[in-house]
Amino acid sequence: MRSTITERGQTVIPAVIRRQFRLGASDGLEWLVDAGGIRVVPVRSDPILAFRGQGKGGDTAALLMDRATDRARE
Repeated sequence: MRSTITERGQTVIPAVIRRQFRLGASDGLEWLVDAGGIRVVPVRSDPILAFRGQGKGGDTAALLMDRATDRARE
């Protein structure tokens, strides 16, 4: 899928992607640049709700490790 960048640097997230990842108006996007290119990662407005249902209990340490890894990449 493609989108166009406006003169103001804005773009539209295709509806198919918004539906698939359940992205809404209050959600954000994190742009990660690495050797392979650019990755766009959804960032939920409420990180606790974003994590709900992802683990089988006791995964707080894994979540904190992931966040530390993300900060190290910045």
